[in-house]
Amino acid sequence: MDRPLVAVVLAGGIGSRLYPASRHHRPKQLLALGGERTLLERTVARADFADEVVVSTRPAFADAVREAVPEASVLVEPAGKDTGPALAYATHRVAERFDDPVMLALPSDHHVDGAFEPTARRGARVAAETGSLVTFGVEPDRPDTGYGYIEPGPDRGAYAEVAAFHEKPEAEAARRYVEAGYYWNAGIFAWTPAAFLTAAGATDAPLAPLIDALDRGDPETGFAAVDPVSVDRAVFERAASGSVAVVPLDIAWDDLGSWDALRRILPADEDGTVVAGDASVRAVDATNNVVAGDDIHVSLVGVDDVAVVAYDDRILVVPTAAAQRVRELVAELNAEGEF
Repeated sequence: MDRPLVAVVLAGGIGSRLYPASRHHRPKQLLALGGERTLLERTVARADFADEVVVSTRPAFADAVREAVPEASVLVEPAGKDTGPALAYATHRVAERFDDPVMLALPSDHHVDGAFEPTARRGARVAAETGSLVTFGVEPDRPDTGYGYIEPGPDRGAYAEVAAFHEKPEAEAARRYVEAGYYWNAGIFAWTPAAFLTAAGATDAPLAPLIDALDRGDPETGFAAVDPVSVDRAVFERAASGSVAVVPLDIAWDDLGSWDALRRILPADEDGTVVAGDASVRAVDATNNVVAGDDIHVSLVGVDDVAVVAYDDRILVVPTAAAQRVRELVAELNAEGEF
């Protein structure tokens, strides 16, 4: 492919399910969970095969992002309004700066182990050659209610058409999806600016007012005119039949979205307990737990399958099976101005 490839790394979210490590002043992409480098640093390094790497973030995080990844360009969104507006803004800016580019969009908070570049380049080629909006799908190794699913349609060789997207399901539906050969939606995408902006700016589309404002050179008004919305809902789920493709992402992948995910990526001790950060653990009759924190000692007695997390002056205790529900707690803390 002779067109410039621009990787846009999304780093404007907070990561509420990883509270209290992740808070309003310390988003999860700036945490070093499961490694020595931050999640953002690892993502930027993973994308270094692109002709340019751009990190898109909100104003409050811009200085910290520039310090963490000085090798990348930083694009500051006018406001944090989820992935739909963020990627519309980034795509418009990339189209202005580069001659006929292809864009690769990457979340900054994923765990990836394996050869990412070949599959990413294949997805970019599919986007360039077909004009499709490309999403990358991961073959599930378990039913999981924390991920969206992609139902593949006709197989076209290097990719399959997307028949349908399915939101995060209940347990029984997740089991059926896995048995039927659906993919997890990894939230990694590729497209040409023309394909994306045409779809996003369609009449009555959620992002249409923003696209119109960007064309007028008025991003602030455009952001004010739209509600927070994911790129999946705003663009991919509304796209015309046959215009969305899925490319299998054949690597070890995990969305580090909640505390139970650490059990899948970090080694466990003899009791099955995983430790992250600068924490130490003493356990008596306690197994399969997650402990995370800075300069803390945690003692566990007679408990199994819980996460104990301590950062700053905050402590969280939650069964790992209920780790997704931390977002409910954060919603309450946000409402009280305590997040």
